[in-house]
Amino acid sequence: MVEKIRQSLRDSAAARWSALFIVSFTMMCGYFLTDIMAPLAGLLEGQLGWTRAEYGTFTSSYGWFNIFLLMLIFGGIILDKLGVRITGLGAASLMVIGAALKYWAVSSVSLRGSILFGLDAQVLWASIGFATFAVGVEVAGITVSKIIVKWFKGKELATAMGMQVAMARIGTALALGFSVPIAKATGIVDVSRPVLVALIGLCIGLIAYLVYVVMDRKLDASEAMEAEEKNPEDEFKISDIGKILNNRGWWYIAILCVLFYSAVFPFLKYATDLMVNKFGVAEDLAGMIPMLLPFGNILLTPIFGGIYDRKGKGATIMIIGSLLLILVHALFSIPGLNSWIFAMVLVVILGIAFSLVPSAMWPSVPKIVPEKRLGTAYSLIFWVQNWGLAGVPLLIGWVLEKYCITGQTVRDGLTVNTYDYTLPMMIFTGFGVLALVVAFLLKAEDKKKGYGLESPNIQK
Repeated sequence: MVEKIRQSLRDSAAARWSALFIVSFTMMCGYFLTDIMAPLAGLLEGQLGWTRAEYGTFTSSYGWFNIFLLMLIFGGIILDKLGVRITGLGAASLMVIGAALKYWAVSSVSLRGSILFGLDAQVLWASIGFATFAVGVEVAGITVSKIIVKWFKGKELATAMGMQVAMARIGTALALGFSVPIAKATGIVDVSRPVLVALIGLCIGLIAYLVYVVMDRKLDASEAMEAEEKNPEDEFKISDIGKILNNRGWWYIAILCVLFYSAVFPFLKYATDLMVNKFGVAEDLAGMIPMLLPFGNILLTPIFGGIYDRKGKGATIMIIGSLLLILVHALFSIPGLNSWIFAMVLVVILGIAFSLVPSAMWPSVPKIVPEKRLGTAYSLIFWVQNWGLAGVPLLIGWVLEKYCITGQTVRDGLTVNTYDYTLPMMIFTGFGVLALVVAFLLKAEDKKKGYGLESPNIQK
């Protein structure tokens, strides 16, 4: 009888896909805030006087608390100990709090000019808000990953993770495409206005997660008798962290993750500025080209996830994605190739690469790590990834400020610097090369240990 009730929830397509949509909507709102300031680098310089180095500092603050205070790792342990309901609600609440602080800082022009801890006060407070938000959105990310495994293991796991990524990329696409128009909506430029819109969205995302909590409670109630019969050895222990860190396959996925994402997300932070400086695209329209990348994810990630579910070849998919990443950034770094049409083509190809790797990488973790350790395993991967998300934007901002200023121009009546992006794109290419090497190592490890990364996910 217990098994029958359990199947009425987990094996109900309507139930599991509804649960997926709800938590994916919350993540979509989170990623909208994550990238809402990516197209505003030029406006931040013109309206608030932020340099590219200060913008790089702000962008790198995403990882401050997650990396140096180990908040992401603690979040994974809390997830494995307390479950998805408490952890997810706490994470969604932190997103709202961090976004509110970020909005206050960006909208408080009076903060500009005063110095705190060696940084401009406005930049510092905006960074603290972003760092607080980042704890929430990253912990929410690992929570949602565990939720998907909970509902979809043995079924359409990679497809479901692909759909979640697709929803998240809708948030990224909306941020890249509409941030500047929102800032200029009333005819008066206000860079804080897009952040306010994102904050409202996060509040709605928090309400959506409350709806999921009700569904999750019903699922757990239907499996209460089964849970009582679980072996105490199946409970997560702090010592399990050592077992994760001693797993070479886990390390290959973690390193591949940080290298690959370091060549994509930091690129998106500067992609709009790249379109303006190298390809001569008008600032109001420049975000539309990078927006093609997440829209490609929306369509392709679930498709590639479906291929992994039914045909396997997960490690091979990651190798192909890494190759495409190298190709795109290498071509972006060639000075003479400066047609906006060419830029659009490269962004589309990058979107394919960014669909291939995540569609195979995230569903591969449950094949390498037992489910009781999944929250911590994902959190440790995200922690490693955050080193790249924090360090690479800081590096690119410093390189642009130090080596890449080519002159000045006037935009919207404001004098701003112009930049040569050849060197930053070569740095991104290097990350792609390293990611390819690690992808081959992962495939070799899978062949040696028999994780099944090349096997289908759907159990027949």
